Amino acid sequence: MAVVQRPKQVLVFVAALLLASSGVRLAMGVGPAIAFAEEQMVETEGAQTAPESAMSQIEPLLAALQAREVRISDREVAINDRLRALIAAEEELTKRLSELEAAEVSLTAALSLSETANDTDIARLTAVYENMKSADAARLFEEMAPDFAAGFLVRMRPDVAAAIMAGLDPPTAYSISAIIAGRNANAPTQ
Repeated sequence: MAVVQRPKQVLVFVAALLLASSGVRLAMGVGPAIAFAEEQMVETEGAQTAPESAMSQIEPLLAALQAREVRISDREVAINDRLRALIAAEEELTKRLSELEAAEVSLTAALSLSETANDTDIARLTAVYENMKSADAARLFEEMAPDFAAGFLVRMRPDVAAAIMAGLDPPTAYSISAIIAGRNANAPTQ
């Protein structure tokens, strides 16, 4: 039975050696482990103080960037407001311009109609004076202003105008003749 007890003692002896080895390793590794742990703590404390100092340096920069962002945002809003106002003003101007163009066309048509109607009325009145007896027409022309009478006489056929002029008082006929003769004196020749 002695053989059976020997292996048990060998196992106990090997276990004791392993425990002793781990104790020695633990004793030898505790110093460097403690030093490493202290180093880590110092680095951690330094890292904690470094971000605080870095944050104190970054805060003014961050505040300046945020203020700039607000200014840019305000400018962008102002520019967009101006752009909308310009677009509205441009639309209003376009609308007004088209209204003015329509009014101009209408006014041109009205003036043309008025001139045509005026010319038609004067032509009709000239025809009436031409168809009157020259003595009756001469009495009417005596009462008219000379420049007004000259306007009608210029439009009449020459034979009718001559008969009316012959029936006028000589000073009146002279005044009308002078007006007719000087009518185109200021017209450009070239």
